[in-house]
Amino acid sequence: MAKSKSVYICQNCGAESPKWVGHCPVCREWNTYVEERIPTQKLSRKGHIRNNVLPPAPLSEVESSGYRRHTCGIGEFNRLLGGGLVPGSLILLGGEPGIGKSTLALQIAMQLGKAITLYVSGEESPEQIKIRADRLNLNQEKCLIYGENLFENIATEIHKIKPGLVVIDSIQTIRSEEIESSPGSVSQVRESAARFLLLAKETGIPVLLIGHITKDGTLAGPKVLEHIVDVVLQFEGNQQHLFRMLRVLKNRFGSTSELALFEMKESGLKEITNPSELLLSHLDDRLSGIATAATIDGIRPFLIEVQALVSPAVYSAPQRTVTGFDPRRLAILLAVLEKRAGFMLSSKDVFLNIAGGLRVDDPAIDLAVTTAVISSMLDVPLDNDIAFSAEIGLSGEIRPVARIADRIREATKLGFKQIMISGYNARKLESDFPGIRIIPVRKLEEVLKKLFKT
Repeated sequence: MAKSKSVYICQNCGAESPKWVGHCPVCREWNTYVEERIPTQKLSRKGHIRNNVLPPAPLSEVESSGYRRHTCGIGEFNRLLGGGLVPGSLILLGGEPGIGKSTLALQIAMQLGKAITLYVSGEESPEQIKIRADRLNLNQEKCLIYGENLFENIATEIHKIKPGLVVIDSIQTIRSEEIESSPGSVSQVRESAARFLLLAKETGIPVLLIGHITKDGTLAGPKVLEHIVDVVLQFEGNQQHLFRMLRVLKNRFGSTSELALFEMKESGLKEITNPSELLLSHLDDRLSGIATAATIDGIRPFLIEVQALVSPAVYSAPQRTVTGFDPRRLAILLAVLEKRAGFMLSSKDVFLNIAGGLRVDDPAIDLAVTTAVISSMLDVPLDNDIAFSAEIGLSGEIRPVARIADRIREATKLGFKQIMISGYNARKLESDFPGIRIIPVRKLEEVLKKLFKT
């Protein structure tokens, strides 16, 4: 039996220490060191050595053949990965508890066409997964459920079945006999992920790992976990809202600028091919404090509804409550309105909300946020057929934004008749847009004159 030694490992960053310390000197977290036993001799890993490794060769002689991807029944997921699952790839899917990671993974596993999929669950029993599968109302014949958390047993079943996809729910529950620590520890997560990577490359079977996240919103476990995988997907959303966003944080086989939207229903996650139609709800009524922003997340343009409410402050310190937008950015925009436009907002409560539970960091929604705040303060509704897409500078200038043509096309597609953009963007437009009136503005004063006659 191999000799082992005891070390203390930080469960947040993976730093090692020969003795217990209360404050990690690397990540500055408290009480994160846990004692683990690691072998001092390298153990044999027979069965995991790749026999098809080629000798070194000049780069000019390497064939750049394309990847033969496997597509599943979820078109948005295929588009997100760049066309489908790449054989031998290792995919990490992270998200908050209850956001729908297991539901999405089960839908992918049950819609892989004629290929057999292996769903390994270390958290739920096969009976619990069966209940979820019945609710999804999909074909269950090609999906095999395996309740196991020991890597050696999982590897044996994968070599025996040779499935088209393996789903591991979750990587924090997997353990190896060669590591003397509990499942979920840094050593176990790092070792298990590395072995799944070797297994995927050796067999050519794509492996989807479900990962937990910390209270800070980052993936739990060592940072090396994100480095060794081929694709990192982040599942975002709010349990109080129906919409879920799936982002690509890393993709070795495609673009990292992709975004997919889903709607959570009783029958599972439904893909949204045109998110703008569902994110806009005020088009039939004229209400004050509401503006439409033409934004871009990744490479996808869509329109969102910005809601603002301005009221007299009840307490001595005015409230600034923000949902889905950077509160520091809102403070800057309110200061610009007070300094450059003369709106006394320092004595007002300001509430801002991005409809649909989305979080937007695009600076192009500055103009929509500003006009929504002014509309609420003056109690003057904006026209339903106008959209906004521009950034606001500290001096009150209306600054240009990237890919303005895509934003205008999206507004035109949804039936908007007007769009207000920066004059610098309007000057560089290379094509005409029939059916929509482009309103160029350069200063905040021009916005007030055109919209509110002030």
